[in-house]
Amino acid sequence: MLMGKKKHNSRLIVEPRDFTFGETAEDALLLDCGKKLKNVNIRYEVYGELNAAGDNAILILHALTGDAHVAGYYREEDEKEKPGWWDGMVGKGKPIDIDKYFVVCSNIIGGCSGSTGPRSQNPETGKLYNMDFPIITIADMVRAQDRLMQHLKIEKWLGVIGGSMGGMQALEWLRLYPEKLQCALAIATTPRLSPQSIAFNWVGREAIKTDPKWLDGNYSDNVPNRGLSTARMLAHITYLSDESMKRKFGRVLQKSKNYSFDFNRDFAVESYLEHQGSRFVERFDANSYLYITRAMDYFDLSSATGGNLSKALAGVKGHVLVVSFTSDWLFPTSQSRELVRALLNNNVNVSSCEIESPYGHDAFLLEIDILGKMISDFLRIQQEVSRNA
Repeated sequence: MLMGKKKHNSRLIVEPRDFTFGETAEDALLLDCGKKLKNVNIRYEVYGELNAAGDNAILILHALTGDAHVAGYYREEDEKEKPGWWDGMVGKGKPIDIDKYFVVCSNIIGGCSGSTGPRSQNPETGKLYNMDFPIITIADMVRAQDRLMQHLKIEKWLGVIGGSMGGMQALEWLRLYPEKLQCALAIATTPRLSPQSIAFNWVGREAIKTDPKWLDGNYSDNVPNRGLSTARMLAHITYLSDESMKRKFGRVLQKSKNYSFDFNRDFAVESYLEHQGSRFVERFDANSYLYITRAMDYFDLSSATGGNLSKALAGVKGHVLVVSFTSDWLFPTSQSRELVRALLNNNVNVSSCEIESPYGHDAFLLEIDILGKMISDFLRIQQEVSRNA
């Protein structure tokens, strides 16, 4: 059996793992851009145990700045260590209960948290890829995850679950590998990136590329932190809502009761964004940000069918749950409804829900109680359906 966790002092302790493939040209990962990626490493984590029937495996797909560390801790005792990014959702007795399910989460290719990306070594040159790394797509990420699925000897996912960019990956799983999953949960996501989102990504990338330290992507220890921090601040605004920002910050001044009458930080919201930017550069890479946001730009499920989303989803077989949030203006409910209509046009068994929340796009990370109950019930029903089929 595949063991993924152990418990010490009430903490879920996990260890990152690595899977490498593509050592030969024949085994390399063929990308949508036409190039092949060799010596591909996938950093992943597992939680729980794969049962004898092999019907309890769940793949969790992370968002733009996420990684494989979805839950738990790496150390037994470390007060400063933060748990995985969806720790409230995944664990013993939690909505995605690892006493019931075998959970897998992997870092996407193009990332900077262990999987092969632009700051990995190019096997052809022995140097860092940097901007020689090939352009990737969301579909390429999913094809790499399929290789990991084969390595883990999982024949069929009970479910693939993702929010935001993770939801895009879940939708690509439905399109590319309909026979390999029982259900998909697409949360706070979209069937195609909108012009507005593409515009935000463009400005974020320009902030990085115009940082003098970027050096056409060939930076070393002197990294382009200013540009990456600015990109993060811009993106972070899109993850919030006007209501949540009013509640959290209002027009509160940071240090004084009066305006400074200069261009330093006056407002609490300004200080908050600067803090978010400075924290982000400690854990993320500028070149990875360029590549991943470009992959999101290119995401359009209907691109191969002339814009016909229903036709693009004609092969979908699994059950689908689509969830959106009232205050998410980045991927609004209207985009989820378009997806639901296309699935219904193909007689797909689809459920949808719009959750009322003030948290904006980040609601999929914060609304654990109501979203968790929905996910838990949906997975339980899907496992019953699968076993009775």
